[in-house]
Amino acid sequence: MAYTILIIDDDKDLLTIISDMLEGYGYEVTPASSAEEAFALLSKSSYHLILLDINLPDSDGFSICQELRKVSTVPVIFASARTSETDRINGYEIGGDDYLPKPYSMKELLARVQALIRRTYGFSTEEKIIRFGDICVNITARSVTKNDVPVSLSLREFDLLAYLCENKNQALPKEKILTSVWGAFMTAEASTLTVHIRWLREKLEEDPAEPKFIKTVYKVGYMLEVPE
Repeated sequence: MAYTILIIDDDKDLLTIISDMLEGYGYEVTPASSAEEAFALLSKSSYHLILLDINLPDSDGFSICQELRKVSTVPVIFASARTSETDRINGYEIGGDDYLPKPYSMKELLARVQALIRRTYGFSTEEKIIRFGDICVNITARSVTKNDVPVSLSLREFDLLAYLCENKNQALPKEKILTSVWGAFMTAEASTLTVHIRWLREKLEEDPAEPKFIKTVYKVGYMLEVPE
């Protein structure tokens, strides 16, 4: 699985250099040069890590982190030429996970990204596979089979199924699912989730009208029920 990183920095040359370096190590990188652009991206997608400059043309990194922390625990590395003790302490107090002063070497940036990814998501490189009934979901390879026959899912359908799998046998509120799958600053409505759940049931359940696995939890949301 490729980890996704959002880089928010108004230095477009630096954005290109960092993106090329991290992509060379297998990360999927999305650049943003303003707070407005960053929030637009966050409304559509979720990321495994955010690299965040403080001085931006339309806002500052501290404000972005504060808004992000209201809805997400995604790891944040501040990367800034502002290196005073006050700024560094403020960065940690509002929810930053690391603070990298500019200028920095690409080797140090890579080391900090890798360390934070390991701390947050674990060290295991084994495939993560969930099986229920005749369905096999390989989260690592992003593939699904039913009776050993590949099932074609859209990117969002798979993200939703993977999230249900990773939280199997837990009643998940609709709002939490939307935030986690559609992005921290999502604009998707509950009806969007309902439609995607219906599509998954049609592709995976023997009887979509009476689902055996993808259950509706009354007045809460949904749950993937997997026998232990």
